[in-house]
Amino acid sequence: MHLDVRRPSRHPLLVVFAVRWRVLDAVTIRGVSGYSGAAMIKVLISATLGTIAGIAVMVIVIVAAGAHTHNTSSIGEGNLTTPTATVPSASTTSTGTTTTTPSTSTGGGTGDPANGKALFASNGCSGCHTFTAAASTGTIGPNLDSLAADAQKAGQPLDQFIATSITDPSKFIATGFTAPSAMPATFASLSASDLADLVAFISQNQK
Repeated sequence: MHLDVRRPSRHPLLVVFAVRWRVLDAVTIRGVSGYSGAAMIKVLISATLGTIAGIAVMVIVIVAAGAHTHNTSSIGEGNLTTPTATVPSASTTSTGTTTTTPSTSTGGGTGDPANGKALFASNGCSGCHTFTAAASTGTIGPNLDSLAADAQKAGQPLDQFIATSITDPSKFIATGFTAPSAMPATFASLSASDLADLVAFISQNQK
């Protein structure tokens, strides 16, 4: 059986220096054996050229190694990247102040208009007020279809004006009516949730 045994390759520098030392050994042996001076000079020149060649090979190997390790990190090869940080942008004006958009409200409060409609009917509001959303045509009290102008005159937001007119009916007297209001003051005893529902029903059905 034939085994293919490969010998490890030698580094170029080792080969050059091995040749150089063999030449020097040859010079020594031949000098002892009686070689002429001219022959010994040729041998020395050959050894010197071999040394120069060895140095040249060393320089080439160093340059090649430096080029191979260019752009490598201490933990392996590869291009080194510089981490960059992303700076979030802020929505500010030229004076450095943050701008905000005010919210708008169309009225109606936070109550339940459907329950407010039922409360409007069960508390007898239809017998005194005209209100299209409730299909009522009463004339004892003010018309409830257009209360925005009265709220503005009273200097209150619409929902607040409606709530005040229910719980304290004599506080604001509508045009064409006289004080004290004919509306009973018993509605001040409504629960907060029922009052909110009634206000939402009236506010959301303004013309």
